[in-house]
Amino acid sequence: MSIIRDVDHDTVATSPATRRPRSADRWLAVLRTPVGLSAGLLLAVVLVLAVVSPLIWDHSANAVDTDNILSGPSGKHWVGTDNLGRDIFYRVLVATRLSVGLSLLATLIAVVLGLILGTLPLLTGRVIGQLITAGINIAVAFPGLLLALFFAVIFGIGIKGAVLAIGVAGAPAFARLTQTLAAGIAERDYVAAARIAGIGRLRLLVRHILPNIGEPLIVNATIGAGGALLAFAGLSFLGLGVQPPSYDWGALLQNGLTGIYIHPAGALAPGVAVVIVGLAFNLFGEAVAKGIGLTATVGRVPLRPIAESRRRPTPAAVEADPTPGDVVLQVENLTVTLPGATGPLVPVRSVSFTVHRAETVGIVGESGSGKSLTAMAIAQLIEEPGQVTADRLSFLGTDLLSGSGRDHRHLLGRSFAMVFQDPMTSFNPTWRIGRQLAEVAAQHQRMTRAESMTRAVERLRAVRVPGAERRARQYPHEFSGGMRQRAMIGMGLMNDPALIIADEPTTALDVTVQRQVLQLMAQIRDENGVALVLISHDVAVVRQVCDRVLVMYAGRIVEDLRASDLSSSARHPYTRALVAAVPDMDVDLDQPLSVIPGRPIDPAQHPTGCAYAARCPLASERCATDDPELVTDVDGGRVACWHAGEPMPHHWQQIVTDREAVAAGEVS
Repeated sequence: MSIIRDVDHDTVATSPATRRPRSADRWLAVLRTPVGLSAGLLLAVVLVLAVVSPLIWDHSANAVDTDNILSGPSGKHWVGTDNLGRDIFYRVLVATRLSVGLSLLATLIAVVLGLILGTLPLLTGRVIGQLITAGINIAVAFPGLLLALFFAVIFGIGIKGAVLAIGVAGAPAFARLTQTLAAGIAERDYVAAARIAGIGRLRLLVRHILPNIGEPLIVNATIGAGGALLAFAGLSFLGLGVQPPSYDWGALLQNGLTGIYIHPAGALAPGVAVVIVGLAFNLFGEAVAKGIGLTATVGRVPLRPIAESRRRPTPAAVEADPTPGDVVLQVENLTVTLPGATGPLVPVRSVSFTVHRAETVGIVGESGSGKSLTAMAIAQLIEEPGQVTADRLSFLGTDLLSGSGRDHRHLLGRSFAMVFQDPMTSFNPTWRIGRQLAEVAAQHQRMTRAESMTRAVERLRAVRVPGAERRARQYPHEFSGGMRQRAMIGMGLMNDPALIIADEPTTALDVTVQRQVLQLMAQIRDENGVALVLISHDVAVVRQVCDRVLVMYAGRIVEDLRASDLSSSARHPYTRALVAAVPDMDVDLDQPLSVIPGRPIDPAQHPTGCAYAARCPLASERCATDDPELVTDVDGGRVACWHAGEPMPHHWQQIVTDREAVAAGEVS
């Protein structure tokens, strides 16, 4: 095996011009904008007044002067006095602490309750999660102030009741936001990788999901504080909030209304304070949202918990795998069912294959053929309401369709690795690369922090990442595409796996880096005896590195053959069409490239008979009515075709030259 040499763009970090700014830099950038700076300064002044005003002006605010009852603005009393002669200006300043403090406390309650409610569907079962989501949706449908009034009556009149009422009334909005953000993060590949590694739901939530949704929650909490301030002033104005002798801006506003026709400044001053401070919270929140590139939105997408694989009803469960010792993975009649608008969809149908130790098996097919779903089902990453059934799903002699889910996670975490298509989404952007690799060893090998970091550096070095110690301290955005893919492979090697499933590992990489990644994976297979399943739509890549190839079409395997036979001995018309569609050095540059006419079938409209019949030049009447079985030939290969190996007609390679037809979707 030749030594891998890295190209320049893979040995250096991303340039400062393209590097993603760190969190502190993004927050500082907010204060450099005119709106952010002005709102930030105003908010800072308000917070300072909230702290120092009662200490400095409390006596002046409570001093009774019966000689100046309801007096107008003057040099001595800037905005006049109230019905006991107390200075309204000082009272407005002193009320800042209670008004802002209680509003922030109510916002904190709303955020905490919203986080709990929004993340519960991730931790509970499907039924409980749906009930929680339905309750949140119902609560969000009601206006916030109406909910606050409702809860104020329940919790009672006074400061405690008002704080609880506003906090509970604001929780549904934060819960909805948390659900939406968590659902987006939970779909990332690094979360799926953590699940494969055996990370529990609570730890997955705390360490991988919440850190990535913190900033938008802070933005919405800042904006929500302005709304809480207004709601609290409204409750106090109605007599449901702060009670005498305490006072806030809402209470001052209510008192000022008694003499509004004689002394309008008494009601105007606390009203202006509410507007200014509420505006400061909202403007600062909007500035932060724009500064860090986030949008404060509320959505409806709940995340459903991970589904357990289900066994088809059989007379008795298989307790042990009787297959030979070199069998790593055995799959029999694997089927994946998903819900659809018009009924259940079956994107993977009766897939059966076996992978042996140190063997490389390629899975090829067009997009939508079921390649990735097959891998996800094996890794037990199909979410409810999707269902996985099989007659056998055995990994290293362990039946994954029965037994403890915890034991399965431990087995998969130690001996199974999955390399996803996009390495940028495969890593948690808030964690350093070394820490993410170290978590795998710490979880399954009970290593200390230092030991796991040492192993992480060793694995980065093993996959030819230059400067491994320095790279381990960097974030994913500081790696180039090829380096991220190598680091992802290194993560898969943290526990010496017996099987690696690589799902389109070379997508979006240039040909030089692609070659290096493929050589690296072949070297790992040869040195460690690891079984490798390579999923790809690129027949040339599979032919280069695989021992055996599974060709999938419409959710099932249509041919199983040696990789060396792809070009010369393929028997299924679809396999031969895939090979013909790959250009080589001998292609006629004056002629259009070969394509497969038509388009793949829609899983919701599966035809009777052979799924490839509508596109096949050998199709007969039998193909339109009878679906061929996958049968084994004399050479040990398998093929599902009524006309397997028959000579193709002279005109079988249809050439599409009309680009308008391609753009209109008339051909695939």
